[in-house]
Amino acid sequence: MAQQSPASAELTTIPRLLARNAVRFGTKPAYREKEFGIWQSWSWAETADEIEALALGFLTLGVNPGDHIAIIGRNRPYLYWSMVAAQTVGAVPVPLYQDAVADEIAYVLDHCGARFVVVQDQEQVDKVLEIQDQLTTHLDHMVYLDPRGMRKYDHIHLTKLADLQDKGRAAKSELGAELAAREASHDYDDTCVMLYTSGTTGRPKGVVLSNRNIIETSKNSAEFDHLEPGDEVLAYLPMAWVGDFIFSIGQAYWTGFCVNCPESAETMQTDLREIGPTYYFAPPRVFEGQLTNVMIRMEDASRFKQWLFRVFMDHARKVGPALLDGKPVGTMDRLKYKLGEFMVYGPLKNTLGFSRVRVGYTAGEAIGPEIFDFYRSLAINLKQLYGQTEASVFITQQPDHEVRADTVGVPSPGVEIRIDDTGEVFYRSPGVFVEYFKNPDSTADTKDAEGWVATGDAGFIEEDTGHLRIIDRAKDVGKMADGSLFAPKYVENKLKFFPNILEVVVFGNGREMCTAFINIDLTAVGNWAERNNIAYSSYQELAGHPMVLETIQSHVEEVNVSVAADPMLAGCQVHRFLVLHKQLDADDGELTRTQKVRRRIIEEKYADLITALYDGSTTVSTETEVTYEDGRKGAIRATLELRDAKVVAPGERMAAE
Repeated sequence: MAQQSPASAELTTIPRLLARNAVRFGTKPAYREKEFGIWQSWSWAETADEIEALALGFLTLGVNPGDHIAIIGRNRPYLYWSMVAAQTVGAVPVPLYQDAVADEIAYVLDHCGARFVVVQDQEQVDKVLEIQDQLTTHLDHMVYLDPRGMRKYDHIHLTKLADLQDKGRAAKSELGAELAAREASHDYDDTCVMLYTSGTTGRPKGVVLSNRNIIETSKNSAEFDHLEPGDEVLAYLPMAWVGDFIFSIGQAYWTGFCVNCPESAETMQTDLREIGPTYYFAPPRVFEGQLTNVMIRMEDASRFKQWLFRVFMDHARKVGPALLDGKPVGTMDRLKYKLGEFMVYGPLKNTLGFSRVRVGYTAGEAIGPEIFDFYRSLAINLKQLYGQTEASVFITQQPDHEVRADTVGVPSPGVEIRIDDTGEVFYRSPGVFVEYFKNPDSTADTKDAEGWVATGDAGFIEEDTGHLRIIDRAKDVGKMADGSLFAPKYVENKLKFFPNILEVVVFGNGREMCTAFINIDLTAVGNWAERNNIAYSSYQELAGHPMVLETIQSHVEEVNVSVAADPMLAGCQVHRFLVLHKQLDADDGELTRTQKVRRRIIEEKYADLITALYDGSTTVSTETEVTYEDGRKGAIRATLELRDAKVVAPGERMAAE
């Protein structure tokens, strides 16, 4: 077995970290959850008692070491406790995405051979019951948290979670010794959790992460950002995502800070304001959405407030990041910024829920520089990290005072990085995954004998700063027909800065020019339509409105001017585009459950639209299959307008300069 690090010599499992926290931080809050509008808290000592009761309950069900226990639901303390209880009895927790459809759940349950499932409510119970007959492995028992609607179900293989805890408490005298023996037998290199990849290129893979992977990564990353027991985090991202596991279990149990669970997705923004987290993570899509809401509200504000916002935000963009990084700023600029803090920045941060954020991160996709700079101009310490499920999240992080929009930081503590001859980024670290479950070929393709892992991303390390810059997914970066660089994500992020653009997919690899699919943001564009007395009955109707198309065209042409200013990427200007008649959706296979674009599937599904963009057509009629929330299939038909956008020739760019 590999040598344990001195700092982790006795803290080699999550249950042992829990036992330490129950003693060291006994009465301090470990979890909060908002229910019926009221925040309820559990101390570390209470959390340890709840988890012990649940672990004993698992023993009464016959859970064996090595069994896989699937967990499906939104962020709730009891579901987090189910993961730790599973670890305590030697089982492997396998969290699934709450919004996964039945077929996706069937694949994961079958692949991992789960004997037990812990779910949130009736909806998840129904999903599992629907696919139970499709499984090649036997599902022994299901535990549910919310009893609403469950009274008339057959409870032979169904148990309410609270009842299971009661059974566990009643059996403590009988099973306590076995539970202690199982917990004591756990090793630093035993499996801690299995998390499934988002599946951008095919079926999700089960990533096996050990206690060493999670604890070493949590320790190193927490020390990097000086996380403390008094910190607060809001747990709202999918529990099946590795980032949530690291933040809400790994770092939380290592550091002892409090995990706060919102009441629902609908109340998340209100709950965020009430908690005021000091440590916050969100993917770019969340920050984009919050900025869109700010801009929509400002459009409805009085002229004076709009003027005030514009004046002080212009000043914030000029000096805010410099103040945040401790760089010299003139006295008058400092005074004006303080006035802006009182008039604009402070109230805005309070509305966003960011008043107390000490460390903020974004990752998962590249964030637009304009969006990134907007938040930092408010003195919000927003930084970027680069990570993967296979790395237990952290590959690089941005140190304080070295934060830029165009890099993802320096190697995280304990991480080594190298760039191969093709430009692909490789890394190795204590967080590198053990294996892909039941997939030795993919494991060997991804991780070599020396522990180096291929990221699939193209990038380079800056010689003067040591920061890593990611260009794009290695498989997405290509060449235009004229040999110029094709990097779609660069253009897509610039377009997504505009509040009324939600998603963009750019095409052009091997072609003479770039084209794009665009999704409008229904909230932002719908608000505009309402203010201008424009009636519409559906997303499709609004997306095809001539005034909407004109606005989107102006955004595309503005971005083309910006792209043309970069000699290396000037060939990526968008020549033609269309606004899609439907929003890209994970249920239709167009996005992953973490909202990443599945380019290959989109290229296949909308091949007729891509052909029309390149053959000079001005309109195209299409029919698209869609999946409704209840799983039924349907089709929508539309005739789309294809538009040409003005591009900036090299001569024009030089003249402008």
